[in-house]
Amino acid sequence: MRIGVPTETKTHEYRVACTPGGVHALVAAGHEVLVEAGAGAGSAMPDDEYVAAGATVVADAAEVWERAELVCKVKEPTPAEHAFLRPGLELFTYLHAAADLPLTRALLDHRVTSYAYETVTGPTGGLPLLAPMSEIAGRLAAQVGAVELMRSRGGRGILMGGVPGTPPAKVVVLGGGTVGRNAAQIALGMRADVTVVDVSPETLRAIDTETGGHVRTAASNAWEIEPFLLEADLVVGAVLVPGARTPHLVSDALVARMREGSVLVDVAIDQGGCFEVSHPTTHDDPVYQVHGSRVYAVANMPGAVPVTSTRALTNATLPYLLELASGTPLAVGADDGDHGPRRASLRAGLRAGLTTSEGLVRHVGVADAHGLPLATL
Repeated sequence: MRIGVPTETKTHEYRVACTPGGVHALVAAGHEVLVEAGAGAGSAMPDDEYVAAGATVVADAAEVWERAELVCKVKEPTPAEHAFLRPGLELFTYLHAAADLPLTRALLDHRVTSYAYETVTGPTGGLPLLAPMSEIAGRLAAQVGAVELMRSRGGRGILMGGVPGTPPAKVVVLGGGTVGRNAAQIALGMRADVTVVDVSPETLRAIDTETGGHVRTAASNAWEIEPFLLEADLVVGAVLVPGARTPHLVSDALVARMREGSVLVDVAIDQGGCFEVSHPTTHDDPVYQVHGSRVYAVANMPGAVPVTSTRALTNATLPYLLELASGTPLAVGADDGDHGPRRASLRAGLRAGLTTSEGLVRHVGVADAHGLPLATL
């Protein structure tokens, strides 16, 4: 199969969808890989490394999209890239289509077969292609929050860990999944006073065990968590409903009552955001003021650390990309020897990531978010 890797066009998105090592594996499997010139520069992966790995470097994005049968990206196609979509094209990337009706319409109108990293499942469950970026975003959330709390940035002027004789910052993490756990661990490492809120008692119990009881846990309901939010210096929105739009857990009215200079980091903004006051921002202009609080809602946080995140992403996506490029049907067939069970598992995981095909919506979360009919396989 001919696989295309274009340069990302989202503002300050420095990641690239495949490392030279990943290209080498694809070429060794018999595939042709087209990489747009300069696509890996932001991740410190120059064109000559891709050439050495067996890729063909092409001059511009239009050629990559036109010649490729399968396009592998990091972020969803931007409006400027919608013109490159066409019938018969396969697309493998983070889509977040439930929060983006124009993109969903473009995929349907152009009859693109699209697979979303964020809903692909692993052989034992979970979301293996989302997990590494969630780890990075969670850890960044605590770092970003610490910076935005400084008075010079417009925050409360409080140090995350305080010093002897002064209180630490109070950090509330909404959601105890991969993002929330990583945000809590980094905030705890900064010696902040950390509370994690989640709907699952099992998740809260696991976090309590992992942190030796040093992180406070709370059940997620409006009555219980409101006092924590009103006293919080930093709130990290880390709620995930796989493939669906994130519910607004914190209302505008509640934000208006929060501490002056408090910071809200909405890691869930790709899927619509945890806070009613959230709207997507960019690394160019990441923060805006609402009432007395500062809201950080950059939709591609891991793009700020591409040397780390590009490698982590390729490590996760490459087995699934190889499976897609194999051209075998996405159905569990007969065991094909030693690789049979694994290949069947990968196919099942890819089916969970299928978002659109043949002009139809294939994922229930996207269909529900936009009021579109669902066409199951």
